[in-house]
Amino acid sequence: MLAFLRRRIVSSALPLLVVILGVFFLARLTGNPANLYLPLSATPEMRAEFAARNGFDQPVIVQFLDYLGQIARLDFGESLRTAQPAAQAVLQAFPATLQLAGTTMLIAIAAAVVIGSLAAYRPNSPADRAANFLSSTSASVPDFWFAIMLVLVFSVTLNWLPTSGTEGMAAWVLPIATLLIRPFGVLVQVVRGSMVSALSAPYTRVARSKGADEKRVIFGHALRNAAAPALTVAGDLTVSMINGAVVVETIFGWPGIGKLMIDSILERDFAVLQAAVLLTALTIFALNIVIDVCYALLDARVRQGVTA
Repeated sequence: MLAFLRRRIVSSALPLLVVILGVFFLARLTGNPANLYLPLSATPEMRAEFAARNGFDQPVIVQFLDYLGQIARLDFGESLRTAQPAAQAVLQAFPATLQLAGTTMLIAIAAAVVIGSLAAYRPNSPADRAANFLSSTSASVPDFWFAIMLVLVFSVTLNWLPTSGTEGMAAWVLPIATLLIRPFGVLVQVVRGSMVSALSAPYTRVARSKGADEKRVIFGHALRNAAAPALTVAGDLTVSMINGAVVVETIFGWPGIGKLMIDSILERDFAVLQAAVLLTALTIFALNIVIDVCYALLDARVRQGVTA
């Protein structure tokens, strides 16, 4: 297992370098920060002093090499907008994203396991067809459109829920509902398909022939074996949720890492943008490694292949 972890960490190093390289150079295509942070009447001397103070007077390659050296020292620079350390701004915003994504995935997994298992228990029944329709529709709805419809109905028309903020449970409802819809739809389909195969497998027939309780057959035998593919998909959805929370956080004003990235792009706050993307990439790589390890622990065949 340790050899497996070493291989996964080494294999993640090159994509991480590509991410660092990409965000560094693409951020600078957004324009010169001096145009935002200096008045229109700024003299060439003021612009030169601003560039020298922030290291923009050096060639881009030199700036990139300096940035790599800063990363090695765990120094991510300072925000142009607030003058606070970029790492501090990112670490303040990231927990909000993790809370939102984590809560959403827990609800999605719990609901998908229940609905997917019930649908698989009686294939082609009305409940199964209703679950298939619900999951297919949920997996196909664009999140940005769904978010706008939720705001229109529950905030503008009915005035039941706030459109932004984090104060109170009511502020969580619309962001969670928007993030929930796609992973819920996908997971219901995955759980149902895995459970249909597991419930018709020889080991479940043997368990029933020995007089095992039906709940034990479903949750002790079938669901345990069906959990491996569902876990992999849930992990991938969690990764994509953290990576794709930009739209939801921007629409609902959620103070997470996605909104921070958008604000940093608009404000040309390169240090904060680079730190935010780097932390997100590191989190995604760590989650992928955890998913692989959990899958190996659940599936003996994968575990034997890993330790071999």
